[in-house]
Amino acid sequence: MKLPNGPQISPLAQMVRWIANPMSFMETCAKSYGDIFTIRLDKNLPPLVMVSNPQALQQILTNDTKALEAPGDLNQVFESLVGKYSVFTLSGAEHQRQRQLLMPPFHGERMRNYSQVITDVTQKVISQYQIGKPFNIRSATQAITLRVIMQAVFGLHEGTRAEKLQQFLGELLEKASSRLLVALLYFPALQRDFGPINFWGKHIRRQQEADQLIYEEIWERREQPDSSRTDILSLLMAARDEAGQPMTEQELRDELITLLAAGHETTATALAWALYWIYKLPSVRQKLLQELDSLGDDPDPSIIFKLPYLNAVCSETLRIYPVGMLTFPRKVVRTPLSLGGYELEPGTVLLGSIYLTHQREDIYPQAKQFKPERFLERQFSAYEYLPFGGGARRCIGLAFAQLQMKLVLAKILSSFELELVDNGEVRPKRRGLVTGPDRPIQMVIKSQRQVKSSILQTTTV
Repeated sequence: MKLPNGPQISPLAQMVRWIANPMSFMETCAKSYGDIFTIRLDKNLPPLVMVSNPQALQQILTNDTKALEAPGDLNQVFESLVGKYSVFTLSGAEHQRQRQLLMPPFHGERMRNYSQVITDVTQKVISQYQIGKPFNIRSATQAITLRVIMQAVFGLHEGTRAEKLQQFLGELLEKASSRLLVALLYFPALQRDFGPINFWGKHIRRQQEADQLIYEEIWERREQPDSSRTDILSLLMAARDEAGQPMTEQELRDELITLLAAGHETTATALAWALYWIYKLPSVRQKLLQELDSLGDDPDPSIIFKLPYLNAVCSETLRIYPVGMLTFPRKVVRTPLSLGGYELEPGTVLLGSIYLTHQREDIYPQAKQFKPERFLERQFSAYEYLPFGGGARRCIGLAFAQLQMKLVLAKILSSFELELVDNGEVRPKRRGLVTGPDRPIQMVIKSQRQVKSSILQTTTV
């Protein structure tokens, strides 16, 4: 089978580079082989064809039910964390059923109900930091997004179970972001303890402790139903599929962990990057503050969500260093697929490189520079800009993530004067199965801030 060219080093060497520094590995391959190339990470597994051409991506992502499929078994690297019944790991009709059950809580008025939770949590977390004392901004955004998920998704605001679950889930995701755990996920044979080295066993026990608390919450809700609750767990427990069947306890657990894994770590990282760029580039910060100040005190969240420059800043943050590097894999089925000048045989596995697509100079001139204005000057297609993936596996929670990003940033910038402790460059690196900053981003609160002008409030609202 003729496949696109790719690196000639051994699969093991490619795997090591992929685990250690995937962005550099992809960029090196793209420079040598163009916008479609083949990598081999395991001699016993099919090669992976990586694509970063928007036309080819459109062909891939619009053919999910025709020439291609997006099987869950290709996402097994996630299974040890999210389970067998996650929307990540299911295929076909089962996958479609879970998506349909999951989507309603993330749309319309229900999602807007979470605005006050996001704003209140942000104010409470940031207020805990002392003026003049440096802190890691990513630790702050992690605390915000985890607490938001605890309240919006799990419906847990306080109490012993809420505190324990928040602690266990926070530890679980923090450990899951290490390169060691990534290596264990890619090498299942190593998923066991080796004498005194019991990293995997500790990970499993931590997960079991969190699972027990989740199941206790589900059992309690079933025994004492409350139709007035609007958290996502309650909505999922009340949801029914086309056959009138609810989610099982295992399905609920797996989808809750999926929402946590997909919505906590990723949004926390995106927020940390956004604050880094906003405070690194004075012109960006000044334009953003001018836009936010024009709304006056206590603006409506729906107005904040629509602010053009705030949207541009968030979009550019998700472009320059996308938290998710890749689309979910697709597989050619039944008949050969003509793509990028190649005839790809059935069974070929394709990956869209979100990172490489977002770094294309022909789409984003000066792609290594943070320039929010590019999102005001033109509109990019869903195959040129795809931080939330696309097709049948496009992120369900993208609107919630965008709402949370905008409201958190608006609250922090409007309420506090901050600055970077170190204005040096921060680069992306692998953090678990996604990306993150390669060093702590230290910031300091200089003072609390008052809105300087509400002159435009009446015209804006």
